[in-house]
Amino acid sequence: MKPINPEMDYYRQFQLKNYNSFKTEALAKIFCQPNTIEELRQCLKDHSNEKKLVIGSGCNLFFTKDFDGLVIHPDIKGVRLISDEEEEDEDIFIEVNASEDWDEFVAYCVERGFVGLENLSLIPGTVGAAPIQNIGAYGAEVKDVIREVVAVDMETGETISFSNAECEFAYRNSIFKRTEKYLVISVVFHLKRTFVYTPKYFDLNKELEEIAEPTIQDVRDAVIRIRQRKLPDEKVLPNAGSFFKNPYITQKQTDKILIKYPDLPAYLQKDGLIKTSAAFLIDKSGYKGKRIGDIGTYPNQPLIIVNYGSTDGNDIIRFMKEVQHAVKGTFDVELEPEVRIF
Repeated sequence: MKPINPEMDYYRQFQLKNYNSFKTEALAKIFCQPNTIEELRQCLKDHSNEKKLVIGSGCNLFFTKDFDGLVIHPDIKGVRLISDEEEEDEDIFIEVNASEDWDEFVAYCVERGFVGLENLSLIPGTVGAAPIQNIGAYGAEVKDVIREVVAVDMETGETISFSNAECEFAYRNSIFKRTEKYLVISVVFHLKRTFVYTPKYFDLNKELEEIAEPTIQDVRDAVIRIRQRKLPDEKVLPNAGSFFKNPYITQKQTDKILIKYPDLPAYLQKDGLIKTSAAFLIDKSGYKGKRIGDIGTYPNQPLIIVNYGSTDGNDIIRFMKEVQHAVKGTFDVELEPEVRIF
């Protein structure tokens, strides 16, 4: 690992093992860690002809080979309250730089009574990754509280502001994920002061059933308890959270599955498709807690693939394909990875 320019944290042949939560090994041709937007623009300018990859905490990606290009790992932090915290306005607007830790930001908001993010507690990653992936959990999606995303065009270095509609949010998707053209530098959230718990998600409702009127802190605490029971700690057992997207299937497919599995989770969508549970399908296909070599599904949550010791991302690919094949053979449903694979 040879530094090119220590002031800008440029390196050649940089090991990326500690920059993806699966801990797979790969070398970046060039690695850059800008600490300001000006350094970021300079980094893009200096390496304009290189293929580029932007990573935050690396919680939703892994590597199967070396990256022949520029890996950018911004370290640009800061939180700016646009609304006056002392005022009594119902609406709260807050701008957060992309490198801030997501759950620390959620805790910051809950402590101040800023409503809208509590269901998204304990999701690993950075604030900048949230709109890219349109993260969601327990009946909530981050798109519902985003007012604006500020990003840099990686070709021109221009700063562009995207309204909520311009972000083109979809299920675990956005314009930023689809095009990979923009580098998110900050997000403006639109939160509220008034909190009334609205039942949305079975597990969360059950966790809170003994509390007559849950507070925003009660909801955050409940989400954290559920996640800690079900999900592995990536620092102990490397993983990337939910590996597959929950699939959307037709009514015909749903009816066929319900004959044998009447407890199939099935949620009718506006377009007539049915959203179902990837975890359920993986479980019933015999892959809950299954391990092949150093890769397996987590015993408490089959939607999560965990790494017991491999440094080769191709081992994860092979296991992923086995799971997909099993679900396809059992249910005739295609599972699509939620994680990014390089």
